[in-house]
Amino acid sequence: MDYLAESYLGYRPKPIESLIGKKGKDQKSMGDLEPSEVSDYASEDADITLQLHNQFKPALKERSVEELYKNVEAPLVAILTDMEYQGVGLDVPFLEEYSIELKSEAVQRRDSIYEQAGTEFNLNSPKQLGDILFNQMGIEYKGKKTKTGQFSTSEDVLSKIDHAIVKDILDYRELTKLQSTYVDALPRMVNPRTGRIHTSFRQAIVPTGRLSSDHPNLQNIPIRTERGRRIRKAFVPPSDEYVLLAADYSQVELRIIAALSGDEGMIQAFKDGLDIHRSTAAKVFGLEMDEVTSDLRRKAKAVNFGLAYGQGAFGLAQNLGISRKEAKEIIDNYFEKYPGIKTYMDQSIAQARENGYSETLLGRKRALPDINGRNNTVRAAAERNAINTPIQGSAADIIKVAMVDIHKEMGQRQLRSKMTLQVHDELVFDVHKDELEEVRALVTERMTGAADLAVPLVVESGVGSDWLEAH
Repeated sequence: MDYLAESYLGYRPKPIESLIGKKGKDQKSMGDLEPSEVSDYASEDADITLQLHNQFKPALKERSVEELYKNVEAPLVAILTDMEYQGVGLDVPFLEEYSIELKSEAVQRRDSIYEQAGTEFNLNSPKQLGDILFNQMGIEYKGKKTKTGQFSTSEDVLSKIDHAIVKDILDYRELTKLQSTYVDALPRMVNPRTGRIHTSFRQAIVPTGRLSSDHPNLQNIPIRTERGRRIRKAFVPPSDEYVLLAADYSQVELRIIAALSGDEGMIQAFKDGLDIHRSTAAKVFGLEMDEVTSDLRRKAKAVNFGLAYGQGAFGLAQNLGISRKEAKEIIDNYFEKYPGIKTYMDQSIAQARENGYSETLLGRKRALPDINGRNNTVRAAAERNAINTPIQGSAADIIKVAMVDIHKEMGQRQLRSKMTLQVHDELVFDVHKDELEEVRALVTERMTGAADLAVPLVVESGVGSDWLEAH
């Protein structure tokens, strides 16, 4: 509010520190102040808020986002409030056991690293680690040195090295990060009164319109590794009368790419219910569907998702561990088979250059002030955002519409089941066992009907006694 007041009203509100002092042991609380001091401060807050409201309300109509605000974002405030209040259950004893297991594995990896290095050192010191690996052990360095002339020991650099000690180092890092960031941290965030975790959802943080979550960030629970996925096992329903239902959109961003680009080949593949990555591989590499190997499917998948984020030949080559020449050939073949996608990408950048912003299916706008900039690096980043924002932003719009519809219908039916989490393309519910089939059907219907695209929206759902089993 203070920033908006200075930016739009040319006024600097009274800082709270002038009333209660700076942070620290001597800081007062509002309860220590005279009522007149509190009322002046609170009245100023209310007045500034009203003035800002009067500035922004006409701007909604001017920028053609009034319907998005009224039908999606405003109703979502109450829904997110309910979800935050409901919270999610956490199996603390499971996490305590898992912590012991991770710690034991980490100690084994640490001892193995020391044994291979022939000495003990601070594993968390990049300088010491770089010296051990690349000077003392003589392992070939495959990265660029840092600005201070040190060896980089980032995951990007280490993952290119085929050596037993490097595998142990990466394992050790995963184990210690999972333990400190999630397994040991989450139990400390359980509300003592409710026995549940209550995250905070943010509507106005991510430029594409996606929701974010913090204190704790439940949208960042790792899923790429088996160890990370096991953390989801700790999220449980409130009692034996309930189960968890997880429902997520299948490849929603690729479906949006197909719809926005109007590419006939990709649209038809989705309409036919084909494995889109296998279908893409068959087209790009000139094969029959049953001739596509898992490696070729992996390459096609990288192209499908990479292009949505404006990835070029260099990025694809790094991602797949292939030459830039091969990566360029794959991308060229891709655009030849899916010409509508290349046209979409070019048009997205051209429109952003003309308008100064990109736009989602529901008219959400993201300003791109650097799209016509002179700095190549900065301009290229804006161009990637011009391509990606309509895709990722439209996916965010669609699941928000589904949330509004589902919440409204569950309230009208007076169901005991509750929506508890949104994780990008996935919704999680505490579902009373007596209502399972009704809620599952309702969720699927509202999610698949949240947008009318040229391709069908597909929703996959699972049920379980914990989030891992449901997912």
